[in-house]
Amino acid sequence: MSIFPAHAGGVEIPVGVALAQPVSVLPRGPGLWYEPKYDGLRMIMFRGEEAVDCQARSGRIITPSWPDLAAAGAALDPGTVLDGEAVVWRDGALDFAAAQARRASSPSRALALSRRLPAQYAVFDVLAHPRYGDVRSRPYSERRRMMLELVEPLGHPIRPVPATDDPDVALHWYESLRAISVEGLVIKRASSAYRGDHRIWQKMRHSEPRDLQVVGYTGTPRRPQALVVELPPGGRLALTQRLSPVLASQAAARLREAPAGVPARTPDGVLYTTARGITVESLAGTTRHQVVTVTRVR
Repeated sequence: MSIFPAHAGGVEIPVGVALAQPVSVLPRGPGLWYEPKYDGLRMIMFRGEEAVDCQARSGRIITPSWPDLAAAGAALDPGTVLDGEAVVWRDGALDFAAAQARRASSPSRALALSRRLPAQYAVFDVLAHPRYGDVRSRPYSERRRMMLELVEPLGHPIRPVPATDDPDVALHWYESLRAISVEGLVIKRASSAYRGDHRIWQKMRHSEPRDLQVVGYTGTPRRPQALVVELPPGGRLALTQRLSPVLASQAAARLREAPAGVPARTPDGVLYTTARGITVESLAGTTRHQVVTVTRVR
């Protein structure tokens, strides 16, 4: 449950997040801006009148897993709503597995993990401004100026994501920042409004993942071992590789929210329990010959 009223800064909770369409070649042209794509977990941060709440891409409230970021967000003016990535840096590079561990933590473990794996909130957009209210209809260039005005004075751990309108600088970022686990680039048009649940941006990644729908699992709901997913095109079924402890914990949390399933078998005869309403991300290329590597649970 959220501790917030139904809206903050004129933006209702939960809010649909803007998405990006994959591209294989860097777009160029007037009015385009480029941002590094950090390897983290999408987060909307709401600063209400009395407290801060954090929302995942799925719409779930995840504040208890990120007490350090929620505490830092108290420095924002009430009525601020930001969009960004919760990331964890380790040895000078982004550590997605550590961010996953933070997300999968129970409230009782969250505070200890926040000391061992401190997070940073990498902000790339603003949805509501304390003086102007809901600003999603305003152009990206204007929203970015507002975001910098709100975020730059704060300092660590809430920091703005860099941006450039120079494609050559962007390509340099794409090539050089891979060493610190920056996934690639996000490309945005200066004149574009923020449209939740629409692919209004573009993204160029070193390894493009795909989202797959889960139809079942092996093991138990509390300890799933692998997932059964639908592969495009045609929706043929495939069994994922064995889940890591972190991914298994995340899948178990989602299975607790899903309706009870029934026994079924894959075309290869593997017994599983049906489940619906869960999406996972897999690495591109790993779905050939029905070999699927899950990288995150949505």
